[in-house]
Amino acid sequence: MNRRILLPILLMLCSASAASLAAEEHDLLSAALTQAPGRQLTALTVSYAPGQSTRPHHHEADAFVYVLSGHIRSQVGGGPERVYGPGESWFEPAGAHHAVSGNASAQLPATMLVVFVAKPDAGLTVMDQPLTPSRTQSR
Repeated sequence: MNRRILLPILLMLCSASAASLAAEEHDLLSAALTQAPGRQLTALTVSYAPGQSTRPHHHEADAFVYVLSGHIRSQVGGGPERVYGPGESWFEPAGAHHAVSGNASAQLPATMLVVFVAKPDAGLTVMDQPLTPSRTQSR
């Protein structure tokens, strides 16, 4: 096969694969909180394919997380890594480092409900920046 044809095909396949690796999010609700002026409630579902996970991150919001189906691996704020099943939940305070978040199963999908409370302009999920190698001087 001609290399001019093969390269674009390979690039499209790689792009499609990379896109399918992102956790699937579905917005459910966003509303101003009348008892907490200046704060907003945002509810969404996050679904992980089998074996899928999210890069380390933090939230600029308080988060209540409830597992709807499957099993979710999670480690927040230096605490121990845990696996949560359907009906289990946890709380993540704003700014806590979320080192591990992903599907604990390599065979079955997993879905969780996430309810955030934050300022309207807050970054709900902020991914950690990749580490850049430090430059050293050679003599």
